[in-house]
This record gives sequence, C-alpha cells and structure tokens, in this order.
Amino acid sequence: MSVSPIAPRRSRWAAYLYLSSAMVIVGSSVVAGKLMVVELPVFLSSALRFVIALAVLVPIMRLREGSCLPRLSSRNWRILALQSLFGSFLFTTFLLYGLGSTSPAAAGVITSTTPAWIGLIAWLAMGERPGRRAVAGIACALLGVLLINTAGTSGHSGTVSLGGNLLVIAAVLCESLFLLMRKGVDQPLTALGASTAISLFGLVWFLPAGVVQAVQFDYAAASTGAWLAVVYYGLVITIVAYLCWFAGIVRVDAATAGVFTGLMPVSAVVLSMLVLGEAMTWPTLAGCALALAGILLISLAKGKEETAASGETTATKTETAAANAS
Repeated sequence: MSVSPIAPRRSRWAAYLYLSSAMVIVGSSVVAGKLMVVELPVFLSSALRFVIALAVLVPIMRLREGSCLPRLSSRNWRILALQSLFGSFLFTTFLLYGLGSTSPAAAGVITSTTPAWIGLIAWLAMGERPGRRAVAGIACALLGVLLINTAGTSGHSGTVSLGGNLLVIAAVLCESLFLLMRKGVDQPLTALGASTAISLFGLVWFLPAGVVQAVQFDYAAASTGAWLAVVYYGLVITIVAYLCWFAGIVRVDAATAGVFTGLMPVSAVVLSMLVLGEAMTWPTLAGCALALAGILLISLAKGKEETAASGETTATKTETAAANAS
C-alpha cells in the first residue's frame, strides 16, 4: 500500500508549529524569570514550578496512558535524567542567577546563539551535516536575532555584568544539549510521558536546595506578581512548552529544530518591550523579519528535500515493480 505524500507534509508543518510555539513560550521565561528572581529564591521558586507542573501532568498521565510514569528501560531513564539535569536544572539555575545581574535584552543577545550551538553539536556528535539551504537559514536566523538583541540593549531594564552574561552563556549551552538529547531515547515515548519524566527529575534536582531556601525565606516579602510568575512557569513554560517541543523534535532532524530556537530571543525581546517597557526600534523590527525569514527558508528547504526523497522512493518502487513484472 502506497503512502500519500500529503501525510509527511502535514506532519512536517505540524512539527514546525509545535517547535515555534515551544520557543515562543521559552522566550517568555526570560521575562517571567526576571520577575521571579527579584523577589523569590531561585531554587525555591524552581522547585515550586515543578510541583505545580507535576500536580497537573501526573493525573493526566494516569488517565490517558494508564500509569503515572512512562515505562522505559534503565538506559532511557538515565538519558531523561541527564536531559533534565541540563535543561531543567542547570539551564534554569544559570539563567535565573544570570538574570539577577544582567538585563533581559543582554540575555537575549546570548540566547540568539542557540541555533549555532545546536547545529554544531548535531554535526559533531550526531553526524547531521546541514545542507546549503539549511546553512543559509541558520545564518539568516542568527543575523536576525543578533540584530534584534543588539538593538534591544540600548534601552534595557537593569544593569549588564560580565558575570551575569557568562551565566547566561552557560545556560545556552545546557539548553542546546537539552533540546537535542530527546533523540537519544530509543523507545516509544509520548510528549506527555517525556514532559512528566523531565518534570519529575527537575523536582528531584531542585528539591534539596529548595527545601533549605523554603525554611529561610520570608514569604510575606514576595508580591502576588512574583507568585503568579511561578504559576506561569509551572503551567505554561514547563507543561505547554515541554509538550510542544517533545511533540515536534521527534518529527524533524536536529539542524531543523535548532533553527526554530531563533524564535526564543525574538519572543524574549518582544515580551521585554511589552512587559518590562523596553523600546521598540526599527533595527529590532528588521531583526524580527530576518529571523522569521530564516525559519521560513529552512522550512521550505526541508520540504523540498522531503519531496525529492519521496520522488526518489516512488521511482525506485516503480523500477522494482517493472523489473519483477518482466
């Protein structure tokens, strides 16, 4: 039975939608994190974030998949634990402590390098060598987000420090590893199952230091806005972003997924303007256009590659059938 070429195309564009949504939400973590660290300890707020997420994910997991956690081999559990260490614990810790001493716009400058790191890691560690169109798309996206964030630093809220920027650089490296490691799991794993497992390990990593900070913290000193930021982190950044990313990453290669991380700093800068009052400039608008053009370019390039591959497969099947008939 032949497979319709429409199905892969629909799956590909669905993956692009999932990845875009995930990165827009992750970009908002820069603003939400800035609001949190002003009033709340990093480890306490992060532990509460995962408590909130698990309170929602575990019952849904039980209802939809019949168990509270996915059934995986010990090897795959180790991969998820390591993925959570990089993406949930180290990324969040470095980013939030970095935001404590630098501005969201400066952090956006650094997060704009994520596609390059993902492409480099995918090439060196996973053997995914991007083609010319993919390289052009990555370059376009990088140029756009760099332009956005360089322009955004002119009117940022808060100071910029070398130490804070180095912490954000460390966060970007950890996020790049986190975004790629999902492909190492070799058993069927739904987006819901992956999100639940990652959140569980996230709580495990943050809980010890979170308990210490919980005992010492003056809860009356935190505003309602800071607590709402924690709830947003748990429900939207953790649950929705994880579900979207895990649903999309299994349908595309690492280089393609890496390009979509270009939306993360775009989202961070735009939301910094809307929520934190940073100024919108023409270079920023031009940077947004370049970043989006890069994402469109790589998407169309992948579509052309898949169409060509589908045509080659069809031609091979036709030749084989003709040979068998003769």
